[in-house]
Amino acid sequence: MSEIAAFEHGGYRYIKAVFQYSGGIAAEPGFEIERARFMKPMALADGMAAAKAYLSSLGRPVSAIAAFELRSPAPFTEPQFKEFNETYVGNLEKWGIYKNGINPVARTNVCPEYSRPKVPMVYAFSYTLPTEGSRETFIISGGGEAKEGNKTYRESIVCLGDTSPAGMRSKIKYVMTEMESRLSALGFNWEAAVCTQGYTIHDIGKFIRPEIVERGAASGGFVWHFARPPIVDLEFEMDVRGTAREIVL
Repeated sequence: MSEIAAFEHGGYRYIKAVFQYSGGIAAEPGFEIERARFMKPMALADGMAAAKAYLSSLGRPVSAIAAFELRSPAPFTEPQFKEFNETYVGNLEKWGIYKNGINPVARTNVCPEYSRPKVPMVYAFSYTLPTEGSRETFIISGGGEAKEGNKTYRESIVCLGDTSPAGMRSKIKYVMTEMESRLSALGFNWEAAVCTQGYTIHDIGKFIRPEIVERGAASGGFVWHFARPPIVDLEFEMDVRGTAREIVL
């Protein structure tokens, strides 16, 4: 069962997961989540600094950062992924968000197959704002077809190396179940989704209806990004969000 904790300084609660990100976040009462996408993605350090500056312009502390969406040049090996995550988390630690091995911030990090960035980039970020409204808002972190928290991802990848139609369908089924588990842990279901996103370079067209739409996951639409998950051998990833507003900077 997922463990939920409150990040009071940010105005949200989160699913405890791994050191590099939480499983997802939901705004606490009195707050809502807004998402901002950069028209042109920015290199990691610059993008994180820009996100901090934007929050300052809104009168919000940097602790209001609730999620980042990143774009990387190519899938990492597991040692490379660990090194990248240590750099990324180091910035959150400087901001006082990451402490004692606990990271409340949600995240998606994928690798576009075309127009690949030369370095890891910040594509979008989300944050909490005070509100008098009552609609609950959330973001579920990107998740692929492997159980997180093991010594390696490879040891738990569903249908490792199998990108046949049957293999991809099994991967989608696993990821859908994980998304539903995270939604439920935070008190939501598919009906609350503003947008559901999938990331793969493999043809999943014939599975979108039976495995995603008919399961109720596309009430807010389904966006298919032609991109790879961030780790070698992962082939399919999803995330889900139910934000109050979305803007482009």
